[in-house]
This record gives sequence, C-alpha cells and structure tokens, in this order.
Amino acid sequence: MSERGVDPGAHSEELAIQAARVAEQMKASDIIVLDVGDVLSIAGYFVIASASNQRLVRAVAEEVESQLKVSFDRPPVRVEGLREREWTLIDYGDVVVHVFYEPTREFYEIERLYMDAPSVEWAPTEVTVDES
Repeated sequence: MSERGVDPGAHSEELAIQAARVAEQMKASDIIVLDVGDVLSIAGYFVIASASNQRLVRAVAEEVESQLKVSFDRPPVRVEGLREREWTLIDYGDVVVHVFYEPTREFYEIERLYMDAPSVEWAPTEVTVDES
C-alpha cells in the first residue's frame, strides 16, 4: 500500500495501457505511457495524450474515466482541469493520466521532465467506446 492509500499492484501497468488505448480510440494523439516509478514516489505510471481541440480534451478524459471504472472498478482519486479543458489530470494514485490540449502540451513539455523514465510499449486494440 502506498502512502496515498492505493495498492500499486500488478494492475497498474494494465490500467495505464488501457487508458492509452481508450485515449487512442477517442482520437487523442501522441500518446505515451511512462514508467515513472523509479523517478517519482507519487505514481508508478504516467499516460500522456494530446487532443486537437478543447472539446476533445474533455471527451477523452471523460471516456478514460468511464472505461477504467467499468474495466477495473476504479474511480479516480481526483480529477483536475476538466472544466478548463487545457490540461486534464486523472489521478488513480498509481497511474496518472494527463490529457493535454496540443498547444498546452507543447508549452509545458512534460515529457522532458521525465526523460529518464522508460516508455512502456503498448499497442492499440479494439476498445468499445460508448458513443451515446
């Protein structure tokens, strides 16, 4: 159990990869999964994705949250930035999903901060996205 009260068990990487796949299905771009466990003590994985417009930032974030709740029975610890639609952060404790509006991601260059963290290989798969 981490100091944040979340058990970062074997499902952390699976959750991160599933978040990346859902983001990809929702037309997010430049999606990367980073293993930040050796670099940060607050999380094991970061998922970073870009959206071409602010409406898409919200749609991607909401769908990731919804699908991970269904697939893993895991609501996030907190969600920030959903209203602003520039940078939405979905915090699961062991996994943090960042959905950026493209210009905002370019400005913050978050990947540069964690360049020592290894990338996790993932491949898009068929994920059913509820389009209602």
